[in-house]
Amino acid sequence: MPALFYIRLIAFTAGALLYLFLLALIIGHRRPRRFERVLFFLILALFFFYSGALLAANAAIHYVIPPMSTAMFAIGLLLGGLAFLPGLLVHAEVEYGRVAGAIPIGAGQKILVAAFYLPLVFFLAHIAPQILARPRLDILWRGGFVAAFYGIWLSLALAAGAWFEVRAWDASDDPSLRRLHILLGVVFGILAVLVFYTYGVGALHGPSALENLGTLVIVAGLIPGTVLGYFALRYNFLQIGMQRNLVYAVSAAFLAMMYLALVRRMSGWLEPAVPPEATAAILLFVLVFLFEPLERVIGRTLYRAFQQRMERVQRLLVELQTEAQNGDVEKLARVAETRIREEFALSSARISLPRGAEWSPLRAPGGLGHCVEIPLKDGREEIGVLEACSTGAVLVGETTVALEFLAEQLPTLVNHCRLIGEKLRLERELAERERLALVGQMAASISHNLRNPISSMKTVLQALLEERDLTPRVREDCEIVVREMDRLSSKLTQLLRYARPGIRGNDGAGRIAIAAITEQVVSLLRRDAERRNVRLEFAEDDLRNETVVVGSEEAWTDVMSNLVVNAIEAQSGGGKVCVSIRRCGGAIRVEIADDGPGIPMDVGAKLFQPFFTTKPSGTGLGLAIVARRTAEMGGTISWESPVSEGRGTRFVITVPIGASN
Repeated sequence: MPALFYIRLIAFTAGALLYLFLLALIIGHRRPRRFERVLFFLILALFFFYSGALLAANAAIHYVIPPMSTAMFAIGLLLGGLAFLPGLLVHAEVEYGRVAGAIPIGAGQKILVAAFYLPLVFFLAHIAPQILARPRLDILWRGGFVAAFYGIWLSLALAAGAWFEVRAWDASDDPSLRRLHILLGVVFGILAVLVFYTYGVGALHGPSALENLGTLVIVAGLIPGTVLGYFALRYNFLQIGMQRNLVYAVSAAFLAMMYLALVRRMSGWLEPAVPPEATAAILLFVLVFLFEPLERVIGRTLYRAFQQRMERVQRLLVELQTEAQNGDVEKLARVAETRIREEFALSSARISLPRGAEWSPLRAPGGLGHCVEIPLKDGREEIGVLEACSTGAVLVGETTVALEFLAEQLPTLVNHCRLIGEKLRLERELAERERLALVGQMAASISHNLRNPISSMKTVLQALLEERDLTPRVREDCEIVVREMDRLSSKLTQLLRYARPGIRGNDGAGRIAIAAITEQVVSLLRRDAERRNVRLEFAEDDLRNETVVVGSEEAWTDVMSNLVVNAIEAQSGGGKVCVSIRRCGGAIRVEIADDGPGIPMDVGAKLFQPFFTTKPSGTGLGLAIVARRTAEMGGTISWESPVSEGRGTRFVITVPIGASN
């Protein structure tokens, strides 16, 4: 056998092992994405090509005339790999561009992929039957039309791959990804030229030229797989490198396979002098002396990997500690989920604080992957759970240990975040009380300085209106002034109500019959509603035992009167306002719904802010008083708009029922 044959034999062996190694990594790290599926089939096509060529080369060594079954199997592997390789290469590049955001996928990209799959029909329908009709193991070196057709097809696919890699390089900000894309772009470009010259042009010079240049193509075909494997393990491309147990297991399996292949080869070479069983026993016994050096090397490698992992976990904890300073536990949990998912290359991660009644176990997307559930404990009490799912293989031991370490630290961060949140809440409440105290002082001063003069002026005008000899014009002006004084007095009263502190919690609070007060407010406002052509309705559950809540009658009257008046005034052309009250478990639910035009989204964000109003003559304190009084009674308020057909607004107030009910 010539030296060139053994170079090809080594290249075929290396290619079969390399692409089988990548196949095992992708299968173990499977993800429910189309790109990973297309990449799997692309690497499978390369594995078929190199393994089929390796089988053909070994058959040429062992047989003068290879058995028909061996020849057909080898040719089948070769044809399967070669036929699908160009289309899968372009398809994988397009799918990666979609995943990475480098190329917007449109009709043009889909047509391009279809164009590179289209020659597959001709290849399988016309070329493959001709080759299978006269099976020979040298199909790579025959030349002629078959080689020229395939060379042009594959070279165009490689050129398209080089163009896509350059686009991905330009769109990426990651330095390691930029190096990967520019390196693959250069390799694809060189391979495109080499394949075109070898098979598209060189095929015209006969089998000898094909054999020489084809060897170079086969060796160069190892470079993309080597680059992909290096960046997957070194820079975590496609997040494969994060699954260390998968990498170690596949590497150990391949080393064992290669050593067993070496044992078999050596047994065959030494068979004239030494029995094959003795050679195999000696080579296997040699492994005993390699265990300690291997253990040292592997131990140092694992220790360094674990140390790097814990350093990254420590940096992650510092980030989460910074986030905890904001005092928002929900946001801390969401940020922690995102960072844990990114740091450990997980398909999903979830933190539940606490588990809750509706909690259900986390599942990996598509059912692919392994999930772990780690409780978060504050002492002996469980405050939540951390769940993590891998993208394919079982979570590596160092990842599980790191997640358990994080789970031990998270309760401390959560408690710290809650304490800071409570501190910030108290500070905001103190600032609000100070502001309200200032507003109260200002309101009291305004009331003292303005109410008496206003009352005096109103008394004078009312006395003047009693005179019979007033002209109609003067009487009308006096009535207008009296109404404006009443309006001014009403605004002063509203300001005083907002500034005056209400009853909070059970400290000094009264107990009020909420249904009776609500019905009374509705009855008082019904005449005003009729004057505006608005039908005011009141609906109440059959509450045989009067339900009471903790609060003050004045506070609840403020809440209901402001909401009902707003609902009435929102319908200038007439309509309906419905007030309903019912018991929901341990709370009272009150709804005020109208048929008005609704509340715009930009207004809704400021709805309960003091001094914000859309009315020309409003003070902006009505809904602020409602929100404040509801909170003082331990209740909540929410709103919905539109309610139906783009119109209507519904306010819902929930107030806890008193302990005696």
